[in-house]
Amino acid sequence: MNKRISVQDFARFKSAGEKIVMITAYDACQAFWCESAGCHAILVGDSMGNTVLGYENTLPVTLEEMLSHSAAVRRASKSCMVIADLPFMSYQVSVEQALHNAGRCLKEAGADAVKLEGGSLMAPTLARLVQAGIPVMGHIGLLPQSVLKEGGYRLHGKSAEEAEALKKDALTLQEAGAFALVLEGIPAQLAQEISLMLEIPSIGIAAGPHCDGQVQVISDLLNLSGDKPPKHAKVYADLCGIATEAIRKYVEDVKQDKFGR
Repeated sequence: MNKRISVQDFARFKSAGEKIVMITAYDACQAFWCESAGCHAILVGDSMGNTVLGYENTLPVTLEEMLSHSAAVRRASKSCMVIADLPFMSYQVSVEQALHNAGRCLKEAGADAVKLEGGSLMAPTLARLVQAGIPVMGHIGLLPQSVLKEGGYRLHGKSAEEAEALKKDALTLQEAGAFALVLEGIPAQLAQEISLMLEIPSIGIAAGPHCDGQVQVISDLLNLSGDKPPKHAKVYADLCGIATEAIRKYVEDVKQDKFGR
């Protein structure tokens, strides 16, 4: 890749049937790994609340934190599209608030696009951002920012009623101007149906193999924390184990007065 991936490339990937590879990462080092490996896009996710900042969920993450981490990722990536999550309560109060904060993600952090959670109710906000020239990725299904309202994390779209509502949400967000749509925590068959309905790409997470692309959290792929990964994740390397063992050897060298000799 010798140029930065754009929303036009996402549309081209969908038309050509080429799978889109997106990964959630949070700093310059991780961005360098992801770009070197050939990822198309890096989502700077508010999941940093869980994976980087030590919170129980994504809700405490601030816009300033998102701007700082998104800027770090942008500085280290030359060809990946960089998408910044809009954190909880940075866009739900009003369209004006959303426009101001999404604009900061592009102007101050250098993000190429933003992502916001929610279905049809968020369509007017999404449409206004697009009208202002801000590329927006939608997100339906399991919504981490609604964890308190939902009482936890669960699979969405299992009932016929929920499935129809998600299909409606998907089409409404497409009509509002979303350039792509994250489908999280929904049955694989439903994700496939929605993907075939849409003209824009679908990006799945815990939504089966039939979406137009996939997104996974780098902390899960590399086992950075040592925690048990979610069911949908695949661990490709145990960096927590490697790092812990390396640091243990350093500790032993210092305690035994071997370091630097």
